[in-house]
Amino acid sequence: MCNYPKQAVILAAGESSRFWPLNSRHKSLVRIMGKPVIWHAINGLRQSGIEEIIIVQSSSREIEKALQPFIFDLPALKYAIQNDPLGMGDALLQAKSLLKGQFFLLNADRVDCGDIIKEMADKSISSGSKTVLLGQKTKNTWLYGIARLDGERISGIVEKPQKGKEPSDIRIVGIYLLEDKIFDHFGKTESLNDLEETLSLYMKDNDSRIVIVPDGRQELSLKYPWHLLAVRNYLFDKYLAGPKISSTACVDETAVIKGNVLIGENVKVLEGAVIKGPCYIGDNSIIGNNSVVREYCDLEEGAVAGAFSEVTRTIFQSDVHVHSGYFGDSIFDTGCRVGAGTVTANARLDRGEIKAKVQRQAGGEKRTEMTGTGLDSLGIIAGKNSKIGINVSLMPGRTIGKNCTVGPGTVLMENLQDGENLF
Repeated sequence: MCNYPKQAVILAAGESSRFWPLNSRHKSLVRIMGKPVIWHAINGLRQSGIEEIIIVQSSSREIEKALQPFIFDLPALKYAIQNDPLGMGDALLQAKSLLKGQFFLLNADRVDCGDIIKEMADKSISSGSKTVLLGQKTKNTWLYGIARLDGERISGIVEKPQKGKEPSDIRIVGIYLLEDKIFDHFGKTESLNDLEETLSLYMKDNDSRIVIVPDGRQELSLKYPWHLLAVRNYLFDKYLAGPKISSTACVDETAVIKGNVLIGENVKVLEGAVIKGPCYIGDNSIIGNNSVVREYCDLEEGAVAGAFSEVTRTIFQSDVHVHSGYFGDSIFDTGCRVGAGTVTANARLDRGEIKAKVQRQAGGEKRTEMTGTGLDSLGIIAGKNSKIGINVSLMPGRTIGKNCTVGPGTVLMENLQDGENLF
């Protein structure tokens, strides 16, 4: 990208509260195809010609620690610390001393950034504007920051406008092309260091443009845990090819492997097993006798799909073990165990949209709210180290917190909070 911006800031210091129960670590550290989501965002930036990336992380430095095993073909990967989760504006300020000229700003879950930033940079060059935001049409304008537009010029952002008073139907989404001049406007708004208010102040005196995501292109971000399924689909479609089978894998001659399937080191695929891609089978995993793993399954390191199980469109983080049963459109976090005969229901009887109860942090308090998922197929989402007994029925869109126990023969109709048990 000759003459394009060469710096990018990735924000990865938030609490990920709405990503519960998969928020035992920052949401960008959930793994797809053996690597953290943030790795895929970095890779997209690198492939687009970005030469220096500043990652704003929390004081725990968990992002830095998680990325240490990976080597990036970059001249510079730097870190800044946000001690308290005070929003995007405050997070960006922590990287101020490392930035010069134009730079991209994005959240750590934007694995599609490589498809977008070139278009934003081209808009900056063609228009002469130093600031370009990314927008997308929405029917729910009251839920987002909405752009005030004059053609392709953006003059401000209205946060969660009242119904009927929205300035447009274009919401601002999580990739920005900014210039260091933006820092002159921080601290001058009603909500100190609020990014959208600061941008609106900047836009009063500086020409700013917008690139609108075309209709039909899915906007990828990890707001709620089920959004991980769309991120997986995008990464599989873009990068997964095959079949590729490690030389150390042991695949029985009666097993069937079709399509784009990647099988890692020391994997065992036992007698009669079927794997139909696209699928990723991580190192040291086991696909049991007569089991079926099909269609967008991501099984991370040490996963076990036991004998006579069927797993489809499901994500297992590392060390997840399931026995016989059906697991569809679901997500199991690290260390989960599931007994024989358990079934995840992944569709409503009327085939309508599945709604889910989610947690969010507001004013220091945790609140539970019902929200539509936009999906008509969604199974269970289970937090780290939860245990599910034999012959359990799990209803669509339900959530099991971290370190929970679901006893044998039970029917899960409602969410379980962290550490809660059902017998």
